[in-house]
Amino acid sequence: MKYRRFGRTNWQVSEVGYGMWGMAGWTGSDLDEVNRALRRSVELGCNFFDTAWGYGAGKSEAILGQLVRDFPDRKLYTASKVPPQNFQWPSRRDYTVDDCFPPAHLEKYVTDSLSNTGLTSLDLMQLHTWEDSWLRDDRWYHKLADLKSQGLFHAIGISLNRWEPWNGIAAVESGLIDVVQVIYNIFDQNPLDELFPACRKHDVGVIARVPFDEGTLTGTLTKSSTWPKEDWRSTYFVPDNLNASVDRAEALRPLVPAGMTMAEMALRFTLSESTVGTVIPGMRSVRNVEANMAASDAGPLDAALLEKLALHRWERHPTSWSQ
Repeated sequence: MKYRRFGRTNWQVSEVGYGMWGMAGWTGSDLDEVNRALRRSVELGCNFFDTAWGYGAGKSEAILGQLVRDFPDRKLYTASKVPPQNFQWPSRRDYTVDDCFPPAHLEKYVTDSLSNTGLTSLDLMQLHTWEDSWLRDDRWYHKLADLKSQGLFHAIGISLNRWEPWNGIAAVESGLIDVVQVIYNIFDQNPLDELFPACRKHDVGVIARVPFDEGTLTGTLTKSSTWPKEDWRSTYFVPDNLNASVDRAEALRPLVPAGMTMAEMALRFTLSESTVGTVIPGMRSVRNVEANMAASDAGPLDAALLEKLALHRWERHPTSWSQ
């Protein structure tokens, strides 16, 4: 496992971290297997774990807290997120700070996250939705800064809406946040234009999420793939999205080098961008952990392949189904 400096926090984080949404919000998760996978990731050098209150109403946070206690001699970086008060994902332009992150709500959910984990402090606390317009009402920041000063967490971050990397540039430039989380993968390359340069300029750490495009870039989905009604993917992969996504994944197949899977190519694409501090694939099995951790050892993709993959950028905009 390789490690990278995480912006102004100066933390040395594993370049492959652990996204913990899947173990609480997707069907097919087996808790025993999840726990084995988490422990295997630590054994292989993973030290960054991203969760949220919204992942099972604290269930995922509890799993992370137990993991930290199981490895008292390892520094495991813990990141969680405060849900918006209106529980609406993604945010909309007309949502206000009072709608989503009023001070009392922030204090309640920071406290709840600590209670769920059983830890005395977290490393990173993020707002689970974001609007740059909220910079004009900085009550959210003053409350987070107050909670941070109490030692309840050590860095402030925001998680950007799907396909809206532009809606976070002003926050990065404001100097108020330490970390930004954004979708970045072979299809979603928009952060390269403005967000990543701003992060480099202002020394803001970057968490890259959704490296596999919710599963499309594993190369295993088909146009007949289905999910149970209670699985989030059943509402995301509506026919228009599923069909278009599978077509674009199939177009990538000829580019996958011999001896490499599409999933490995996708993960190493994200890791090839030096602005990324850590990428957080979802992993619910030991097999997936071992494959994804190995991507760090394999290193970046070669320049010729990256040039070809740049042509597969997909310009997408939020819709009614793109939570």
